[in-house]
Amino acid sequence: MAVNTEQYQRIQDELAAHNVTLVAVSKIKPASDIQALYDLGQRDFGENYVQELVEKQEQLPVDINWHFIGHLQRNKVKYIAPFVHLIHGVDSYNLLKEINKQAIKNHRVINCLLQVHIAQEETKFGLNEEELHALLEKTEDLQQVHIKGLMGMASFSDDEKIVRKEFRMLKKLFDQLKEYRLPQLQAETLSMGMSGDYTMAIEEGSNMVRIGSLLFGRRG
Repeated sequence: MAVNTEQYQRIQDELAAHNVTLVAVSKIKPASDIQALYDLGQRDFGENYVQELVEKQEQLPVDINWHFIGHLQRNKVKYIAPFVHLIHGVDSYNLLKEINKQAIKNHRVINCLLQVHIAQEETKFGLNEEELHALLEKTEDLQQVHIKGLMGMASFSDDEKIVRKEFRMLKKLFDQLKEYRLPQLQAETLSMGMSGDYTMAIEEGSNMVRIGSLLFGRRG
C-alpha cells in the first residue's frame, strides 16, 4: 500500500485543531514513503530501530525531526546522538546518563521523554510511578539532556474504559511533573496515542501521537 495522502491530510487537520503533534511512524517503510509525506509538509518521523534510523537519516532531508520511539539500548545511543530530535522511551537512569554522555561528546542537548508503564501487558517497557519520581530526583547532574515530558502505551484492548483509565493515569503523572523545579525538566510533551486509540488519547490530554499504519498501511 502506498502512502494514504487523503488520510494523512484528514488526520493532520484533526490534530492541528487540537494543537497536537503528529509523529509519523515509518519503521520498516522505505525512504520513498517518508519522502512522500515530507513533500506534503510532514516533518516529524518515528523509527524503532537504530540502524534503520541512521540509514534513513543519511538518505533524507536534513530538516526532518527524527524521533526514536523503540526500546533503546545504551550501547546504541552513540549512533543517533549526533542528530536525533527526541528520544521517547527513556526508562532508566542509566540510559539517561548514557544519553547525557553522548550529548556531551556531540556538543548538543538531547531531548527525551520518560516512558511510563501504564498498560496491563507485562511485555511493555517503562517506569512505574515510584521509579519515575526516583529517577527525577537524580537528574540534576545531567546537564546535556532535557526531559520534555512523558510517553506511554495503553493496553491493546477493545475495552475503552481500560484504555481511558491508563491514559488518565499518565496525564495525572504528567501534571505532577510540572510541579518539579529541575533545570533539566521542561514538562511540555505528553506522547500517548497510536493508530488505534489516538482520538481517545487526545481527549484525555495527549499533545503528541504516534501514527503508522493509518498513514503507511499495515506492515507485512
